[in-house]
Amino acid sequence: MTTRMQELYSKTVKPQLIEQFKYKNALQVPRLTKIVVNMGVGETTSDIKKMDAALSDLTAITGQKPVMIRSKKAIANFKLRRGLPIGAKVTLRGARMYEFLDRLVTIALPRVRDFRGLSGKSFDGHGNYALGLKEQIVFPEINYDKIDSVRGMDIIIVTTAKTNDEAKALLKGFNMPFVN
Repeated sequence: MTTRMQELYSKTVKPQLIEQFKYKNALQVPRLTKIVVNMGVGETTSDIKKMDAALSDLTAITGQKPVMIRSKKAIANFKLRRGLPIGAKVTLRGARMYEFLDRLVTIALPRVRDFRGLSGKSFDGHGNYALGLKEQIVFPEINYDKIDSVRGMDIIIVTTAKTNDEAKALLKGFNMPFVN
């Protein structure tokens, strides 16, 4: 079963990239490798139940069970002990990755308040793109009445592109709304 974004990639985006960058081999064309969704939960130092809410939100958004991130060292100023849970992350690949990207572009990003587009400067130089969302309620899977607090999340899109221009062209093919 192929998703809508996988079809878009194979039928439209891939031929456009071959024409634009003059690739000689079809395997040179950049593609998505994975999408990592990370949610930091700083309030767990005082209330450990906040972590359960964050895990359930991330599970609802991605459709996959998140991994709990624990602190590596103790920082007294933040009341942080070693091994304390401080976040959660999910790595999406394959059909789930394309499904998440589809929901992100078509549903979640248009629901962001005062959204004017994504920055074209958030590439890391190796073809990977990172964006941050201030609230998890932009996803329709989250029931607005049942959330205890609004949490942000980082979304990192990892590609096989060698340069930022190739990665930007790839993501534009997936209808990512870049401003510049």
